[in-house]
Amino acid sequence: MQSDSFRDLGLSPELLKAVEQMGFDTASPIQAATIPALLSGKDVAGLSRTGSGKTAAFAIPAIECVDAKLKAPQVLILCPTRELAVQVAGEVAKLSSFKRGIMELAIYGGASYGAQYRGLEDGAQIIAGTPGRIMDHLERGSLKLGALKMVILDEADRMLDMGFRDDIATILQQAPEQRQTAFFSATMPPSVEQLIKRYTSSPFWVRLETRAEAAPNIDQCFFEVGHGSRVGSLCRVLEATNLKFGIIFCSTKNAVDGVTEHLVAEGYQADRLHGDMSQAMRERVMRRFRDRKLEFLVATDVAARGIDVDDVEVVLNYDLPRDPEDYVHRIGRTGRAGRSGRAISFVTPREMFALERIFRLTKIKIRREKMPTPAEAALKRTEVLVESVKTLISTGEVHKSGPAAKSLLADGTAPEVVIDALLHMLTHRRSGGKTPPATEEQPHREAPPKNRTRPPHDSGDKNRRPYPSYKPGRPRSRDEGEARPKREFASAGHAPRKPSFRKERN
Repeated sequence: MQSDSFRDLGLSPELLKAVEQMGFDTASPIQAATIPALLSGKDVAGLSRTGSGKTAAFAIPAIECVDAKLKAPQVLILCPTRELAVQVAGEVAKLSSFKRGIMELAIYGGASYGAQYRGLEDGAQIIAGTPGRIMDHLERGSLKLGALKMVILDEADRMLDMGFRDDIATILQQAPEQRQTAFFSATMPPSVEQLIKRYTSSPFWVRLETRAEAAPNIDQCFFEVGHGSRVGSLCRVLEATNLKFGIIFCSTKNAVDGVTEHLVAEGYQADRLHGDMSQAMRERVMRRFRDRKLEFLVATDVAARGIDVDDVEVVLNYDLPRDPEDYVHRIGRTGRAGRSGRAISFVTPREMFALERIFRLTKIKIRREKMPTPAEAALKRTEVLVESVKTLISTGEVHKSGPAAKSLLADGTAPEVVIDALLHMLTHRRSGGKTPPATEEQPHREAPPKNRTRPPHDSGDKNRRPYPSYKPGRPRSRDEGEARPKREFASAGHAPRKPSFRKERN
């Protein structure tokens, strides 16, 4: 399947102008296959990996089908998380910038109901939202689906994993029968296929390779680490590889807090992202990450859904995901838009079986690497610093500090000795000024800095002091992806079972 020019896809002049303004030249394979099918009125089932451009693949036809004069919801886009709903709404806003009268609205938990009520009352035609909050508005009567023309499920596999089966079924049943339905997913488990069969009519299938071999530009490797020594191994790899911009995935929120705190104590610009944070905090962190004011974003799988940053240098799996398919989603955050990327995993002996499952899923061998020694990490730090000094000297922007330099040389100390001392101080700043031994064969176990919480163990330590921004004793809820147990989807011909209660809406 070859990429085509957007001009060959039958788009309106306003959409073509917006696409050109956004810097798109040719359509990606998923866009070239999906856009004409949706424009022709067909239902679509799209299988494509993260970062393939599927948001524009459904957003462009969605905008084209909207009647700007009708001030009512005409397109509903269901997303698994708040971040993805905001991202999709933002993409719709950019693509519809030259279409007068079209209004988009993001609806998700953790945000003000008032702003969402006003958006609906003002006649937003394209709604991007999480199933939980969409259900809330349906039950309150503030969202009506009578004029709906198209329903799109983005990352359908993740929504089902998060326990939204019943909500999705209810929403689809309340939507008009004469509508288009599109499913987009990075993987196609049986549960998603069941939904597609039940709620689409002769769908047009778009199957693009989604597994890791479809991303040959991602260099994948793993390091074997000892139990409880992950955070030290992580820091050593970061030092030895001089990686500067990436996402670190953890399976629990406790681990996210502990790893973030340890990285900050070591001198890295790092921040966290997980479901216990308010929406305002999450948006602030994401803004800093997109602006490259952070070196590393530490996140849970669910909170990281919807991260749309094309130039992520590396994805680091602090621990392996529970589901092998999540590995595909994680590494899809790097190597996007044709760029090269890296994926590094830290694996304990107990997790080797989980790694074998990932091998079977991705059909590719993830290269095993030897953990760099402390001496190798220190050497790399020195090399980086020396190059930085040379660059600074070449630019001529060195600020003279004559008295200090004269003071260092006043007692006859050789300049080489002074330089060695300064290099030592600077290169060992992140290790507390300690010189690492020349060799070390034991697992790397760094003590946490003073007055800081200790790094999390693999099993998680429930007695660990919480991250400083949380009050001691505050109960921690599960992340969005852990909040709801999986429930079997109602079989064909039976109404879906309505839950007697729901957790806090997403």
